[in-house]
Amino acid sequence: MRIFVIGLMGAGKSTIGRRLSTRTGWPYFDNDALVEQVAGRTAPEIEADGGVDALHDAELAAFERALTIPPPVILGVAGFVVVDPELRRRMREAGTVIWLRARPETLRMRVGTGRGRREDATDIEWIRSVVAERTPAFEEAADIVIDVERFPLERAGEAWERQRRAEGAAKLVLVP
Repeated sequence: MRIFVIGLMGAGKSTIGRRLSTRTGWPYFDNDALVEQVAGRTAPEIEADGGVDALHDAELAAFERALTIPPPVILGVAGFVVVDPELRRRMREAGTVIWLRARPETLRMRVGTGRGRREDATDIEWIRSVVAERTPAFEEAADIVIDVERFPLERAGEAWERQRRAEGAAKLVLVP
């Protein structure tokens, strides 16, 4: 079993990944750590040196590496990966996908000063455009949608277990 945690920057992927890891005993691999592992540099360094395309290449390599990690495992996935239909299909076939959905204003607040993140991370208009662009892909990919605006992240493990027990159930969307 693999759990893929998707969402935009600031949605809480690392927080949820670590909490699910604690709850299940499964290892968690963060996208940024996998990028650094496969590329030998951090995501901000890659983008600074080679631009967004170089970063996306590294995120793709990190996703490919993630698929080789034996299950059970919890994986944080870069938003860019989810946009590609073939990668989205492979992710869905390989495990359960949890989308952490958040409003642009919440994402902007959570990234704070943007330190350690891409240059656009604090630009609310950029965040809004990325949310609009990626939402359909995230929605298609997700088995579980957690509305982080109204559903406490602490309850994500409970949500995953509920979905796991509901064989054949339609997509689970969690709001209070």
